[in-house]
Parts: sequence; structure tokens; C-alpha cells
Amino acid sequence: MRIGVDATSRQNNRGYGRHARALLNALIPLDYGNRYTLFVDSVDAGDKMPPEAEVRLVSTDAPTAVATAANGHRSAMDMLRMSRAMSDSSFDLLLFPTVYSYVPVISRAKKIVMIHDVIAETYPQLTLPSFTARMFWKSKVALGRWQADAIVTVSDYSRKGILEHFKTSPDRVFVVGEASDPVFRVLPAPRPTTRLLDLGINGTGRTVVYVGGFSPHKNLESLVAAFAKVVEHPSFSDAKLVMVGEYEKEVFHSCYAGIKRQTAELGIASRVVFTGYLPDEELVALLNFASVLALPSLIEGFGLPAIEAAACGCPVIATTASPLPGLLGEGGIFINPASQEELDAALTRVLESENLRQQMRTAGLAAAAELTWEAAARQMIGLIRQVTA
Repeated sequence: MRIGVDATSRQNNRGYGRHARALLNALIPLDYGNRYTLFVDSVDAGDKMPPEAEVRLVSTDAPTAVATAANGHRSAMDMLRMSRAMSDSSFDLLLFPTVYSYVPVISRAKKIVMIHDVIAETYPQLTLPSFTARMFWKSKVALGRWQADAIVTVSDYSRKGILEHFKTSPDRVFVVGEASDPVFRVLPAPRPTTRLLDLGINGTGRTVVYVGGFSPHKNLESLVAAFAKVVEHPSFSDAKLVMVGEYEKEVFHSCYAGIKRQTAELGIASRVVFTGYLPDEELVALLNFASVLALPSLIEGFGLPAIEAAACGCPVIATTASPLPGLLGEGGIFINPASQEELDAALTRVLESENLRQQMRTAGLAAAAELTWEAAARQMIGLIRQVTA
């Protein structure tokens, strides 16, 4: 069987890209009975592709990972080029690892479309600030759902949101999970890298880490406010907040400027480090000596940074508006993202207790080990067989 895959999101450094890279890298070698063709629209996206797959470069004016921004969209001509390429009649199945990069196709092939979450539908003003962007997103998702023979999402939590929001038939929506990449692990002797040292992160003192984008729905104002309140107490004079995520070339809606301004207004600018994007090797080192990772988002479809942190032995404080309470169990403390008091208390509790951090570390490592990309790939293979039967 021939399977065509929209691999244009691989170039994105955020969750969509990480998910597409990890899933395809696990799926294609395992599904050796089928032939995969990956469609990309940038030479950069072709890096470290599974050698078993054919790669086809579609010439476009702008890569999807750049053009599909919070305040913009791909050109009609670029979408048409990708649609024509993927409408090749020789394919038996077409896989879109995210609706974010979906294009309508004219093909009799079966179609699997992944909708990771309903964040944009739940908080449209916080994710897609312009009316035009919201209309393009709605149209794209509607077309993707209409063409899909099966809709896939990443957690039971997201599946429930999709069923409730779109009123989709339950027998059309399936779950294929996620996991941390094997690079996220406990290091035998963790120490700051040269880059971290240059940023003033030397591994001493207690370190609160946030990893992700600066989108408003990430609820980062609450995190900064909680950190400011905690460090008012002299016993936390060693604490630092490290915020990891792209902010200079971010294509998604960002509130970075407001967050940076908030740290100055609260008088904690010297204790907050904005690292920008960090490669995995740097991030792993940071998570190995961090005291806690905080993810207080208003909503998360999966919450991969929390799983990656747990795999590095880092305790987690995360939102209850996610599948993370069920995934991490005692490896995390879970807070109502609408409650500033809960976040303040959780941060204080974790930072002041070495014993609690050790207990959370042990539980988090065990929970993260239960999630693997091989298991996710096997779930996808089972769905492919079901859809094409």
C-alpha cells in the first residue's frame, strides 16, 4: 500500500513539528509493509528523514511553517501546489499529522487527519488575533473534518473536546498518544552547557522552568506573578525562573513583550531568564538540574513539555485542563489554571521541600517511561489498517 504524508510541519520547532518528526520517525520503520512518501515544502524540512521513505519537495513561495502564522495564512497558489502533489492517484491513503498544515485534496485515497486539540476553538482571541486568521482556521478545520475518513487526536482529553465542540460521531475520532523523545533522560552528572552558562544559568539554587511558546493561553502572566510572590520571602533568595521558547521569530500569537514588561514591573527582571529556543541537548541539561517545570496553561491537548521534564527527573506543576493528571499521577501537582492561589501554593510547596521533589521525581520517571513513540506508532498502524480494510 502507498501512503502519502504531509510532512510540511516537520520544520516547525514547536509541538506540531516535534510531534510530526517523532511519530513519522517511529512509524515508517515499523510499518515496513507499506511504502511512504513524505511531502515537504522546504529543503530544511528534509533533515533526518526516515531513510525508508521517499521524500518529495514541493516548490512553494513560503514554507508552511513560516506562512501559517497567527496573523496570516498560506497563499492560494502554495496550497494548490501542495494539493496537486498530494492528489496523486497512486496513493491508497493520505496522512495529515496535523490539521495546522492540512490542504484539501482531490483523491479517492482514504484520509487520516490529526486534530491535536481544540485550543483555537476554545480560546480563539488568544490564539488567532485577527478575524481573517480565525476564518481561515475555521475553514481549514471544517474541510479537514469533512474529508477525513478518520480523525486522530493525541489524548482522551482532546478527544472529548473534539466530540463536544464539533459534535462529531464518536466512531470517527481515535487517539494516538505521544511520548518524550529518548534524548530526554536522566544524565549521570548533569551540568550547565556553555550556552546556559552564558545566559547566567549555572545550575546552583532552585530553578523554575517553563518550556513552550508565549501564546496568551499559556497563562504565563499567572506564572510570573506566582514566582514574584514566592521570591518575596527571603528563604527563596536563590530561586530563578527560566522561560524557554522562541520569541524573536515566533509565527504563533505571542505575548512575550507583555511578559517581559511584567517581570520589570514586579522587580524580578534580574531573576528571570528568557533563553529563546533551546536545542534538545541544552534543554535536557536544564531539565536535569531544574527544581520544577511549570505548565499552567488554560488548556493543553497533551502537554508534552511536562512529559519531557518528567523523563529527565524534573517534578511538574501543570494545569488540570489537560490529560496530564492522568498521565503523570504523583509525578505532578495539578492546579486549576484560573486559580492564582493554587499556583502560588503549588510553587511554594515544591520549592521548599526537597523530599517532595524527590518523591515527584521518582513517580514522574515511572510515568514517563510508560509512554513510548513505538506504542504510538503501533496505534497508528492499527488505525491505518482499520481505515483501509
